[in-house]
Amino acid sequence: MGGYLPAAPEERRRQYEALGLTGPRDLYRDIPDEVYIDGPLDLPEPKSELEVRRALEKLAAQNTRFSTILRGAGAYDHYIPSAVSRIAAKEEFVTTYTPYQAEISQGVLQSIFEFQTMICELTGMDAANASVYDGASAAAEGVAMCRDRKRTKAIVSGAAHPDVIATIQTYCFGAGTEVVVAPVKDGRTDLTGLVDSETACVYIQQPNFYGLLEDGAALAQIAHEGGAKLIAGVNPITLGVLEPPAAWGADIAVGEGQPLGLPLSWGGPYLGFMATTQAMMRKLPGRIVGQTTDQEGRRAFVLTMQAREQHIRREKASSNICSNEALCALTASVYLSLMGPGGLKQVGEQCYAKAHYLAEQLCALPGVTLRYPGSFFHEFVTDLRGPADVLAGLEAKGILGGLPLKDGLLWCVTEKQTREELDQTVSIVKEVLGIWN
Repeated sequence: MGGYLPAAPEERRRQYEALGLTGPRDLYRDIPDEVYIDGPLDLPEPKSELEVRRALEKLAAQNTRFSTILRGAGAYDHYIPSAVSRIAAKEEFVTTYTPYQAEISQGVLQSIFEFQTMICELTGMDAANASVYDGASAAAEGVAMCRDRKRTKAIVSGAAHPDVIATIQTYCFGAGTEVVVAPVKDGRTDLTGLVDSETACVYIQQPNFYGLLEDGAALAQIAHEGGAKLIAGVNPITLGVLEPPAAWGADIAVGEGQPLGLPLSWGGPYLGFMATTQAMMRKLPGRIVGQTTDQEGRRAFVLTMQAREQHIRREKASSNICSNEALCALTASVYLSLMGPGGLKQVGEQCYAKAHYLAEQLCALPGVTLRYPGSFFHEFVTDLRGPADVLAGLEAKGILGGLPLKDGLLWCVTEKQTREELDQTVSIVKEVLGIWN
């Protein structure tokens, strides 16, 4: 890396002297000596390209690729039209970087603006940013938007994804924000007696971690009556068939954009989306692309509202996010454009119908019951004996079963699963449980 430093050796020497240092090692003098690697790395001998390919293919073969995936819990196996990756991989998109110079970045700025527009259309909100790192960080950034000097407490639904809860707690620890995890009653959020004059916001997930649909309007009313904001973590696929969060009173909508055309990819990269009302627009973190006109009256795009993290007045910023998942956001935009409102609605309807079909068939088996009553979208929890044995039986047939929970499984069904696959799943569960009639 030293060859890329712009300072000449003599300039560097004078800089070290001014700092009272003898060299670059002194910059890291607080790091214990045992952490340093002073000798050569323990690496194998160099190999040819063919040998490296064979070694990597051998490693890749150890991965298990399931033909049927019935697990969600935050990352979902949806059908992605081939055109999505083809369009998103165009050289014009993958080679663009940060769009600070608006006059030569109109293409990438417009792509981000279209993404923001689509997120607003999905959520019913007035403004969206250019995306953040993932859904969990979007939730935590939403909490940071709501905190002020008088209201320093955040209530987080215990029915939210555990990783999202943990991320919010991590962010709030550094900011000095108290986090209260709301109890869960029959699989849903219970805010009874929790919202007070110190509460800045309430975070709920819709659908929640157990797949259930919360009463968003009632929870929003409780939050607002206590003077707090409501943050809704939403699955964007549901918004083709369910009411948008703005319609039932949410002040901020956040979520994980992975279901919008991004493959599972062994865990990423994904993207977080954020949208809010006009009243809170100036508190949105990260980048926001705005539409304007140039000096000749033509449509143009710029980074707007830049009194934020990486720009002027950055000391007043409530966030340190200064980038976005531009390529992932572009992919989501391409997916939404190709699917259209009708296609997104059809995906949601198929997810709902197929999930309810599997739930009905499983719960018709003796000893298998639905854990929580009420409406769900495409995830649900069943109680059954021997969940580990059930998962092993499914895995032997190339099926990834539900996520293990205490004495049960959290199942997920998307539009990709066929009736034959669902029937095969029920048959395997029946066999593993020893049900022969």
